[in-house]
Amino acid sequence: MSSTEHTIISPAIMYWGTPVVLVTSENEDGTSNIAPISSAWWLGHSCVLGFGAESKTPQNILRTKQCVLNLPSDAMGDHVNKLADTTGSDPVSASKTSRNYRFVKDKWARAGLHPQPSSFVAPQRIAECPVQMECQVTAVHELMGDLPDRRGLLIAIEVRVLRTHVLQSLRMEGYPNRVDPDKWRPLFMSFQQFYGFRDGKVASSVLGRINEEQYRAFTKSDVKKLPGDDDDQIAVAEDRA
Repeated sequence: MSSTEHTIISPAIMYWGTPVVLVTSENEDGTSNIAPISSAWWLGHSCVLGFGAESKTPQNILRTKQCVLNLPSDAMGDHVNKLADTTGSDPVSASKTSRNYRFVKDKWARAGLHPQPSSFVAPQRIAECPVQMECQVTAVHELMGDLPDRRGLLIAIEVRVLRTHVLQSLRMEGYPNRVDPDKWRPLFMSFQQFYGFRDGKVASSVLGRINEEQYRAFTKSDVKKLPGDDDDQIAVAEDRA
């Protein structure tokens, strides 16, 4: 069969390639939980996160309505690996036990990471991550509702990004609210393996010609004020100072 011919397969996972996110949430006793995920996508300042419903992180997020999304760079694979087979749930569920997960209480020490206080939410930020987003829950969706025996096993949690923190070195010169994509090197997961960008862009994007500020209308409400809504203007003021 020719390598250019399409064939039919049924992958057990659909990890086509998405950024790794280290999600920090707050446990019942006020300590932190840190969980790596790669089921995340953004539109405007909204983000949808996918979880197995039995996991500690979604339980924490649903209870507190808060989390921080920390994006590791492609140099942080070792930190992520140290968390990959751990859980904040004790006892460990049967499904995670079958995949050799183990309970770890202090995820900070386990991964060699350090906390930073957040501005608007209780969960702490991860100092080593170049990008950190403080979030609050806006909606919850059960997945696989078409399968009676699977409904609710997976959930999608929609969150609102209240404040975004980035390393100064990632900011685009001359643009107070833009990240320079030539400097940002996210860590991606594709079919359970880590990947990063090659040096430089593969090709110039036509969409890259659009001024990013034209999407600003999708990021805030005209009738409901939320914490962090004015952060774009704060950044402009600081850039001019």
